[in-house]
This record gives sequence, structure tokens and C-alpha cells, in this order.
Amino acid sequence: MRPGINLRRRNVLQASVAGAATLGLSSLFPAWAQTGSPGVAPVLSGADIRLKVGHSMFSVGGRQGHAITINGVLPAPLIRLKEGQTVRLHVENTLDEDTSIHWHGLILPFHMDGVPGISFPGIFPGQTFTYEFPVKQSGTYWYHSHSGLQEQMGHYGPLVIDPAGAEPAPYDREHVIVLSDWTFNHPHQLLDKAKKEGGYFNRQKQALFGRGTENGMAPAERVAWGRMRMDPTDIADMTARTYSYLVNGHGTAENWTGLFRPGERVRLRIINASAMSIFNVRIPGLPMTIVAADGNPVRPVETDEFQISVAETYDAIVTPREDRAFALVAESIDRSGLVRATLAPRPGMVAALPLLRPRPTLSMRDMGMGGMDHGAMGHGPAAADAACPPEHAAMGHCTPGAPAAPMKHVMRDESLVPPTVKVGVGVDMIAAMPVDRTGDRPLGLESEPHRVLTYHDLAPLVPFHDTRAPTRSVDIHLTGNMERFMWGFDGRKLNEGLEPIRFERNERVRVNLINNSMMNHPIHIHGHFFELVTGKDHGHPVKHTVNVMPGGKASFDLTADAPGDWAFHCHLLYHMHAGMMNIVKVRPMDAPGEKG
Repeated sequence: MRPGINLRRRNVLQASVAGAATLGLSSLFPAWAQTGSPGVAPVLSGADIRLKVGHSMFSVGGRQGHAITINGVLPAPLIRLKEGQTVRLHVENTLDEDTSIHWHGLILPFHMDGVPGISFPGIFPGQTFTYEFPVKQSGTYWYHSHSGLQEQMGHYGPLVIDPAGAEPAPYDREHVIVLSDWTFNHPHQLLDKAKKEGGYFNRQKQALFGRGTENGMAPAERVAWGRMRMDPTDIADMTARTYSYLVNGHGTAENWTGLFRPGERVRLRIINASAMSIFNVRIPGLPMTIVAADGNPVRPVETDEFQISVAETYDAIVTPREDRAFALVAESIDRSGLVRATLAPRPGMVAALPLLRPRPTLSMRDMGMGGMDHGAMGHGPAAADAACPPEHAAMGHCTPGAPAAPMKHVMRDESLVPPTVKVGVGVDMIAAMPVDRTGDRPLGLESEPHRVLTYHDLAPLVPFHDTRAPTRSVDIHLTGNMERFMWGFDGRKLNEGLEPIRFERNERVRVNLINNSMMNHPIHIHGHFFELVTGKDHGHPVKHTVNVMPGGKASFDLTADAPGDWAFHCHLLYHMHAGMMNIVKVRPMDAPGEKG
């Protein structure tokens, strides 16, 4: 961003607020996202599509703020394409700063991928850039800015591609559901606050002292966490303290409503377009059948709740048979807030607003301690001052026969650090015993009495095209300093000594993601799909984004069949902006002289 642009933009916006305040609330919603939509609304389609990126004012909850929008609406227009067509998307930039559009999950030439500094220069102010590529797939996807923090300000929209042949999961009606988080603070203000104080937006911190059990944690156990200088409620960097959670641009009070006729099969194309918010999604009283993940069809699996990490998409089919309203609930992973929308047979109906469930807390498993509890690790109430236990000694955290010293905020035992990881101020934790957690119920849903989806429940409807075994493996450690809000891969940030990830064209590689932090990280690779290794014999789900749980591991098998330079990053926007990003280079290229 050029110096002085922010100040000029603020002056322009302040001058325009008075006139913008008279706009109706629905004026900023595209037709597809308006409440009461019957499921068929005008969309952008065809061979030539025109998009204009600009400034707008956005209202929600009775307040108004500055947004960056596409064609003047938030979320952006629904783009609907057909598998097999070629599309040209003309993007005009009317901002006073550079912009871009990344077509999330699409398989296309790398120079059309839309990442400034990696695959193209960006779209400069006053210029128009034309993306052109063949549409090689079908499913539910989305598009968003890859410039600065514009995505947080409303620069995102849905993209649906209809299959060339028969639809594998037939339905009578559909609704596109875009989940997002909106803030009236400027994104750079949020980032500044996160860097200045760890847990700045967390207002659900546990009481260190007090009587009784809080969220299943006894007072002595809370004291033990305090001795480790750790907060078991540190689950989301940004919370409902600053965020309004939205469904199709609507808050709970605006009650976005999708219509149905009882007995219809209704397809919900659910996209998490948030900057930082992971959601647990449920429709009380209405089971959901998952039929696609990240755009790829899966064998239908029925569930009552699922977690959707940032940048993931899930397609669910529901069949409401009763003539009543149902609540579609997206609850933030830390339970600081939620958004409720309504599925109903008639406009004007309002589903019940559920209460927030008790906040979850982190465990030793989230510290990369496997299944150990505080007592086993010498941190529980009975063992906090006891002699060094064998399990603790085995990891070098204390000396046998000596008292077990309290750990600092997070463990960084350098004896555990692989040689590829740079140890410095940017790394404050190395998980002692990370385990594959792709089959675990997500955080906070471990004890729910109903069915909860895990990655192990997903099986591809059609096997992945490449059945070869990987010829090599690559370990990538997800590292950070939670207090200083520093994030990276292998202890390094992009452009600070982080070597690109290099693949030979068409080689088959197993990538092991090892989360050494206590935060969830949705990791996304551009230009490729991968098979998520689950150990199940029903096949591995094919995805472009995987959420790696705290202190856990996730592995995927990748066929590097797309030559070029591709972004690889955590899709928590502020983590990526803080350095958790790398470049994947697939060589050789198609043309001579492009091997660099």
C-alpha cells in the first residue's frame, strides 16, 4: 500500500458518510443474498463477466462502516459457471490502492491465480485486468482479494460451477450460504492490537482463583495453567468483541431467510469466507447430509453438526418436512458469538435464537502432549510440586529426583526442534508429541451427544486420478509466537529466509503438516487438490484446504501436476499477513527457458 493512501481514503469516506447513511439496509446485498430469496436469483454468468472493485458503506446491526466491495455489493456477486466453458473476467480497480482476485480452489494457469508478487503484479489503481481460463471442474468455490487485508473489509464472493454432466447429488432447491466476520475497526488496527497484547480480544479468560469448577476445570487446575503462564481459553485471535458474524451479509437481527417447501431436498452451499473465524454449524432438529467438501463430491454422510474452517466449503442437503422455521446456526469456535439465519416455508418467519454453549478450553492434547492430562505431566493439583515424573523427564522438561519446574507460557524444548526449524523469538512452542488429529472431533464438540463430522467421515465419490504411492515426504512445521502474534513455517516468515517448497512436475509427494502451536491453522495450497491421508480404507477426501488442529498433525498426498509458482499459506488472514505463507514452485514449465 502506498504511503498516505489510508489518510486520503479516510477523508473521502468521512465526507461521504452523511449521504450514505440514507441508504436502505438491503441496498448493499446482491439479489442472491437477499433474505426471502426462493433459491433462484440473478447471477453473473456467461463467457464475459465484468467486476468493479470499489469503496462502499456497509450497514449491519444499526451501525455503518467502510467496506471494499465488488460491483457495490457485499458479499460480492454470485458467479455461476459451467464445467467445460472458457470464461473471461474483467476486473476494474477503482480503489486508490492495488487489488486482486484469487479464484479459490480453481484449477487454472498459475498466472491467472491472482496472487500479487507470486503469480502476477496485481491490479493497479485505475486499471482493468482480464482473467481468462478454461473451467475444468464443478462444485462450490469462492473468490476473494489477495491484496493486503481487503478480504476482511468485504472483498469476497461465492462461485458455483455446474457440472457438464449429471449432478451427483440431485436437489430441488439450493441456497448459497456465505459465512463471514465483519468488524467496524480497520484491519490494521486489529493487527496492531493483536501484536501489542496476547489475547487482546479474548474476554472469556478463566478466573485464576475462585471456588467451584469452571468449564470442567477445578481451581487447582486453573492455578496449574497459571503457573505455566498459559491460557486454556486462548482459542481465537479475534472474537465477537470486535466481530459481527454474518450469513450472506446479514447479522442475526437481520434474519437472513432461505425459503423451502416441506419435503424438498434443499442444497446448502456453505462457504466460510471469514478472515479469522472458524464456525461450528448446525440446524437443530434437521439432519444434514454432506455431499461435497471443497467442491469435490463425497459419499453422502449424515451428521448433526460440523466444523467449517476458514476457506473450506461444504455442501449439505437437508429435507425439512415440517411446516416450520429452522435455525441455521454458525457458532464461533471460541463460543464468544454466533449468527443465526432461518430456513422457513414462508417469508417473515423467525427461528428460535439458541443460547451460546459453554466456552471450550484447551487441553494437554492441544499442547501436543497426546492424551496426557495435567496430572500425568506433573502439572495437576496433586503433582504440581512433586518430583519430576518419568513422562516429563523423558522429554527433558525436568531432572529425575528434582521438583518439576513450572513451564513458561508455552513449551519450547530445543532438544525437540528438528534441524529444519529456525528457533528464535518467532517460535515459542514445539509440540512434544504431536499426533494425527484428523479423526478427532473438533474443539468444543468432543462431548456433544449428537453426531459430529470429522475428516475421517469423508470419502470421495470418485477416487483420486493418481493412484501412485508418494516417492518422498516433506515435513512442514507450523510455528508461531502467540504472545507477539508472529507466525511462520519452520520458524521463518515469507521473505525472511524461508526457502520455497520445490516439486518436480508430476511427482507424487506426501506433505506432513506438524502444528507446533496451540492454534488451529487452515492450510491452503493454490492450483492443486490433494488427498488428505486419513488411514481409512474407504478412500481419502480430496481437498484444497485442511484444518490442522492444535498440537496435531495432518498429512496429504499431492500430485504436483500444475507448473508454475503457487501460494501456500494459513488461511487465517492475519496469520498469513504476519508471515505464515510460502511459495510452491513446480518445475519444469511448459516453455523452454522457464525452469528458474
